Amino acid sequence: MGLPNYNIGILGHVDSGKTTLAKSLSEVASTACFDKNPQSKERGITLDLGFSSFKMPFPAHLGSCHEELLVTLVDCPGHASLLKTVIGGAHIIDMMILVVDIMKGIQTQTAECLIIGELTCDNLLVVLNKVDLIPEAKRDAQIAKITKKISLTLSKTKFKDCKVISCSAGSNIGITDLVSVISNNVQLRTRDTAGDFVFAVDHCFGIRGQGTIFTGTCLSGSITVNGTIKIADTKLERKVKSMQVFHKSVDKVSAGNRAGICVTQFDAKLLERGLVYTGDAVQMVHALIIDLHKVPYYKGSVTSKTKYHISVGHETVLGQLTFFSSPTKEEGGEFSFENRYQFEDSYPEEKDGVFALLELEHVVQCVPHSMVIISRLDMDINSPTCRLAFWGRIQHSITSPTYTSDDSLSALKVYKTKEREGIAERMNDEYTVIVKDLFKKETDIDLFTHLRVKLSTGESGEIEGSFGNSGKCKVNVPEGLTDAAKVLLDKKKKKDAGGDRVTVKLTFKRFLFDKKKQMLQ
Repeated sequence: MGLPNYNIGILGHVDSGKTTLAKSLSEVASTACFDKNPQSKERGITLDLGFSSFKMPFPAHLGSCHEELLVTLVDCPGHASLLKTVIGGAHIIDMMILVVDIMKGIQTQTAECLIIGELTCDNLLVVLNKVDLIPEAKRDAQIAKITKKISLTLSKTKFKDCKVISCSAGSNIGITDLVSVISNNVQLRTRDTAGDFVFAVDHCFGIRGQGTIFTGTCLSGSITVNGTIKIADTKLERKVKSMQVFHKSVDKVSAGNRAGICVTQFDAKLLERGLVYTGDAVQMVHALIIDLHKVPYYKGSVTSKTKYHISVGHETVLGQLTFFSSPTKEEGGEFSFENRYQFEDSYPEEKDGVFALLELEHVVQCVPHSMVIISRLDMDINSPTCRLAFWGRIQHSITSPTYTSDDSLSALKVYKTKEREGIAERMNDEYTVIVKDLFKKETDIDLFTHLRVKLSTGESGEIEGSFGNSGKCKVNVPEGLTDAAKVLLDKKKKKDAGGDRVTVKLTFKRFLFDKKKQMLQ
């Protein structure tokens, strides 16, 4: 049995000391870690995900099935403009370490990272870093003050009981205690190693004489040397030549492992980030249906047909949202094509069973039932405003590139409730009235034949068909007109005024994606 792996994401505001903390904890560095990117060195900040690892004795509270636990650290950038990179890294973590500069407390990106943590993992540790900058005489008081503030913030989240640890990564103060707290809080997830293999690639590069290396994290399933993998986006298949886990050769990689996979005859320029997989585990999607939940701290626009940044795994793409909801509590919960849904102009805060159609600007790689995070990354990064807007899980993927013109959406029964009002111009006989202004001249009134209408005098009627060529229609009143209606409709020559006219109201449902444009009541 291989060494179990545990992924810890290190997140926080820019310059809070995340990379320094990763260095102080790590024993082995990967090919992408500690700001090796030349631009990172030039700018002095983390620009991409960094990976490193260390081993610890297997936590006693998890039993004695292993001697050691391999801990993989995912160092995420903290700059506001790199939020989509953070989102991409967060979906592979088991625990999150939220790093807070004790001299500054919670900052804008600290709060955004906390929200990402709430969405993507159940285990959080808060590290108050740079305690060495506080004089020893004042240190305990400052730690207590910031800890109290953070605990108050966390009290409104699912992390209200999380540990807050103080340390100095730069001076190696408190690091041993931090490792001990990590060990005591490890919670190993049950991973799917039996299904199709899915591997999230975060770096791809070539080694002369060896081949092309995919480094990343195995999300599900397993693969062995000489196994065949598919490379999403390229439609190519390649055989696995060799594999390593932090510079050690292995024959098998399973769900949860951080690894490097070597293949031959593949141009590294064809893939920067993405998925490699077996079977049919990955789809190339053009639109998605997700269950939708609003991030409570988001205060921006929440109207249908608005464009947002949509993040699925490592990919972030612009897309348009269409909100819809279950009209009854009985139809709430899981999405089903059997149900009818009500179109929503804006996100209905008070409703359960809210969903969204996401129409993507370009095709993305997608694993069914993945989490989707929706944000507005175009908002001012210097504003103390939450840019994370919604989250949800994929309920249905639309893979047809021509979904707007073919039948891909026809089964999605989302309706708008429409109302039209016309005027009963005159009485043809006591069972028939002629109505104007209910339709335009060019309207095909045959589509509305047999729909029910309501007269302002109380009668119910049914549209019989058109009357002439000016948009007027004939309405049948099966029970006959009331005396009050007859009196009002006899005033043919008099101009309509006040309550002296009889109005006719038509209410119907029209399905957004029905090509036949049928109407129902």
